Amino acid sequence: MANLKEIRNRISSVSSTMQITSAMKMVSAAKLKKAQDAITAMRPYSNKLTEILQGLSSSMILTISMLKNEL
Repeated sequence: MANLKEIRNRISSVSSTMQITSAMKMVSAAKLKKAQDAITAMRPYSNKLTEILQGLSSSMILTISMLKNEL
């Protein structure tokens, strides 16, 4: 059977582990928030790039279609 000193030591160890885990969760949450904010900030650029590529694609299709008709 564990004596009182060992039990207190174990309680202290578990408490310390809980504090470390809590700190790691806070760091992780901050990193996640930063990444989410970066993705949100990039959304307008992504939308514009999609718009440009769709326009380019449709103009390429039109050009190819016109070239086929000439042949």
